[in-house]
Amino acid sequence: MDSSSATMAFRAASSSFSSSSSTLFSISKPGLFKVQTQKSHFVKTLKCIQSPPPDPNPLKSRPRSAGSSSSSPFSCSAVTFSPLQTNELVPYKLQRLVAEFRSLPEPIERVKRLLHCAGLLPQFDDSSRVDSNRVMGCTAQVWLEANLDEGGRMRFAADSDSEITRGFCYCLVAILDGAAPEEVLAVKTEDLEALNVGLPGGVQRSRVNTWHNVLISMQKKTRALMAEREGKPPFEPFPSLVVTADGIHAKGSYAEAQARYLFPDEFKVQQLVNVLKEKRIGIVAHFYMDPEVQGVLTAAQKQWPHIHISDSLVMADSAVKMAKSGCKFITVLGVDFMSENVRAILDQAGFAEGRGGLAYGQVSVVSDMKSGLYWGKQVGVYRMSNERIGCSLADAASAPAYMSYLQAASKAPPSLHVVYINTALETKAFAHELVPTITCTSSNVVQTILKAFAQVPDLHVWYGPDSYMGANIVELFQQMTKMTDEEIAEVHPEHNRDSIKSLLPRLHYYPDGTCVVHHLFGHEVVEKINEMYSDAFLTAHFEVPGEMFSLAMEAKRRGMGVVGSTQNILDFIKQRVQEALDRNVSDYLQFVLGTESGMVTSIVAAVHSLLNSYQSGAKVKVEIVFPVSSDSMTRASSNSSLDLKSIKFGDVMLPVIPGVASGEGCSIHGGCASCPYMKMNSLSSLLKVCHHLPDESNILTPYKAERFKLQTPNGKSIADIGREPILHMRHFQASKELPKKLVNDILHPRSSRR
Repeated sequence: MDSSSATMAFRAASSSFSSSSSTLFSISKPGLFKVQTQKSHFVKTLKCIQSPPPDPNPLKSRPRSAGSSSSSPFSCSAVTFSPLQTNELVPYKLQRLVAEFRSLPEPIERVKRLLHCAGLLPQFDDSSRVDSNRVMGCTAQVWLEANLDEGGRMRFAADSDSEITRGFCYCLVAILDGAAPEEVLAVKTEDLEALNVGLPGGVQRSRVNTWHNVLISMQKKTRALMAEREGKPPFEPFPSLVVTADGIHAKGSYAEAQARYLFPDEFKVQQLVNVLKEKRIGIVAHFYMDPEVQGVLTAAQKQWPHIHISDSLVMADSAVKMAKSGCKFITVLGVDFMSENVRAILDQAGFAEGRGGLAYGQVSVVSDMKSGLYWGKQVGVYRMSNERIGCSLADAASAPAYMSYLQAASKAPPSLHVVYINTALETKAFAHELVPTITCTSSNVVQTILKAFAQVPDLHVWYGPDSYMGANIVELFQQMTKMTDEEIAEVHPEHNRDSIKSLLPRLHYYPDGTCVVHHLFGHEVVEKINEMYSDAFLTAHFEVPGEMFSLAMEAKRRGMGVVGSTQNILDFIKQRVQEALDRNVSDYLQFVLGTESGMVTSIVAAVHSLLNSYQSGAKVKVEIVFPVSSDSMTRASSNSSLDLKSIKFGDVMLPVIPGVASGEGCSIHGGCASCPYMKMNSLSSLLKVCHHLPDESNILTPYKAERFKLQTPNGKSIADIGREPILHMRHFQASKELPKKLVNDILHPRSSRR
């Protein structure tokens, strides 16, 4: 909320304001949502309490003293009770506050009360206006200081540069100052939302966030002070990178290793650029790439435009653009299913190798009016290893158990198989012959499933192979059954509560597929985030376990989080940083990165660019935090921090640098949320492939992502059948409809398979 909110309130004085409850997400137990209303349980049996008549001049200047409440139109009577009178004091104060605001039906009257309370807030010491006391997530600047007095009671002081926000702060301090720590921790967000102060729409949400964020900061500081009083060792912070316009500061050994590669060796950069230009090689790389490689690629982009770092879906699109721009080769820095997708989409776009016997470099443009394609020059696609670059999710979908899962789907028509794009082309082909199949990404899976249910009556949808994502989708739909039809329509216009309820029994997901990276975001990590980072912005990939998903969804509801794809996470962080810059005030933003730590290179590059492009005296700091699970911690001797060990991660032996001295227990290769398969894409492998192109001596044959020459059980090409589910998704993205051919396959599975 900014300082212009008061003006907006007066302009809205004639508007009506509804005090009816509305639904919201809150966490009830690990992995689950609980839908509650904004009506507080403290108020359910509360009888009407009459408020004194409003002050005819509520904006008149008053001394900022807590002792002047007797002249207030809003009595703020909670502050007149001694915190030692009764154990029910905090609930009673909150009850009185809720009653005071609910007695005012018009938003303008509530805003007037807040403005008056702002004048009652005691002076805040300028020396306490530091980053550690900033309340994150508020549009205005808010500071909060907390102490535990000799009697074991919490003491709070707060301030803001927004008068209305100062009013919020006064109310919360009046309720919780002098309370026992347990009383502070017992207050819930929904208790405050019952106050319903503000204007409809986005401004109201901003004010709801203010109540929440200040309360969360109070509780975070309370937990820390309680732990200190009880002599408990404080939680070790997760490693992080702090980005400012002036530079980057690393906290922790893992972050230091990441930061080292953000400023790569200029010689390595130039060496790569020279060979890319000479041989016209394009590079598509995934966000989870090794930080050293990403650092070099990010720097090389400034001299060679045909380098793109993105999520798996956009990689193939970028490869097609590079081929159309004249690139003769595409190198893929990712796991094998990504290079397979790139090869398949290039084939579909007319850049297949070997078609029509064209020699290297020869161009033949042939129009195919029936398919709408054009065949152009041949473009080779190369991986970064002569060994298999696997993926735990892709492996799960290649297992016999997954085919058994699809066999069951084939016996329950009409059925649609929605397969995560992070699977092998062979899996997509075999699946498509069993059950009509469409691929999806973490950013479009919800819309794909909802549209399929709306478009095909009595449909069964079978999602796989990511079990966490499947469970999260089911949980999300279960929560939608408790939303209003209007709220559901905002998610998908063709659905309502009845339709969501009816589809749930027909939505199935595979139970035995996980990503080894996102599996690390379990209970331990969630507990630590709640303890230390509850007031930060939370980001989470759709593949994380249910507890982390619930936490991020609750943050998303109040504008403090995002759940989705890697690109969704990057866009969210950029948007919040841009908003902070637009406010033109010094600010501190903290983001918890709920996905593979390799994302940090792209995030830091984007954030640093935004901060450098802004010409102002305001200083904005952005901290990117990497969660660490004990499952990824090194169990090594503490003889030396440079004592190299090796551990087995999946099928890969990886060197690990012990992080015991720093307390994080993670390293540049083995720790934190870091994919060991992605790290097989080294800079040396990239340079080797590039220098040997064109591969006239067939040295790079093991590195080549060739078109599949194998056949499906029905005798069809894996390459042709495997890319159909991808093209179905392309059609859906463009038209928001399932393609007619796919719908026909669903409704007439036997004839289409025959």
